[in-house]
Amino acid sequence: MSFLATTFTSLLAVQAAQAIPFSRRAAAGLNTAAQAAGLEYFGSATDNPELTDTAYVAGLNNTADFGQITPGNSQKWDTIEASRNTFSYTKGDVIADLAEANGQKLRCHTLVWYNQLPNWVKSGGFDNATLVEILQNHIKNEVTHYKGRCAHWDVVNEALNEDGTYRDMVFYNTIGEAYIPIAFAAAAAADPEAKLYYNDYNIEWSGDKQKAAKKIVQMIQSYGVKIDGVGLQAHFTVGNTASQDAIEGVIKDFASLGVEVAITELDIRMETPATDANLKQQATDYQTVVNACLNQKDACKGITIWDYTDKYSWV
Repeated sequence: MSFLATTFTSLLAVQAAQAIPFSRRAAAGLNTAAQAAGLEYFGSATDNPELTDTAYVAGLNNTADFGQITPGNSQKWDTIEASRNTFSYTKGDVIADLAEANGQKLRCHTLVWYNQLPNWVKSGGFDNATLVEILQNHIKNEVTHYKGRCAHWDVVNEALNEDGTYRDMVFYNTIGEAYIPIAFAAAAAADPEAKLYYNDYNIEWSGDKQKAAKKIVQMIQSYGVKIDGVGLQAHFTVGNTASQDAIEGVIKDFASLGVEVAITELDIRMETPATDANLKQQATDYQTVVNACLNQKDACKGITIWDYTDKYSWV
């Protein structure tokens, strides 16, 4: 395993309340240790191109380490519905089938995002009613296709700017903020059993963006629409990670609204070449994030790293 994985194994093993020696607990695996510590899962993102790497796939298939998988790109709009009313699930099904064969939870990602949106949607010039119909149709089709297979859905992804205002994108510009509860309602109707999340970055500490994310949850609830959780993406840089108190405070803040939380896209980047000091700091930073989730495990349900090896990192 990589240094990253070793760090997590050691940390989670320390937290696990098991009467066995530390060395044996550490060897149990990331997911095994996470579950022993009270989380539902420890998982990784993946993507179709790396699934030709047999060594990589062998690691991903190890359920002692990874009890959950998130498709990085293969369920996004530009892959699923590149042209209107023409749906392709080939790539997404590969990862869904892999997770199912391994008995791993599948976190489905993502239904509505400003990025990787086909030009026919972005530049179609649709009026409000037509765009609502397009949005509902896309969500109904995709969520129905994966019904019963997705433990979680990231329904709306990154709707906010850093100052807490809504991001400039076609759904907001045409429909207004109501596109968000419309999306959640469509997802809930298509698969009532899947847990539905709002997912964003830089909401791991209190500030304008985190407060705006909280308002999104409240708005969805005010419509009488189901929302189950908030995903803290947790993309950090070495030495610039939110404090444990800050992360725990945010988890408690969202939980006060009756929703759960997950760490959904965790990575902590550094400039290369890596130094011993930076590697040590990286370990400390990962410990900070994981301990925050563990300390709030009644609300924080699991941790997903945004791929488990630097070889296939998006950074």
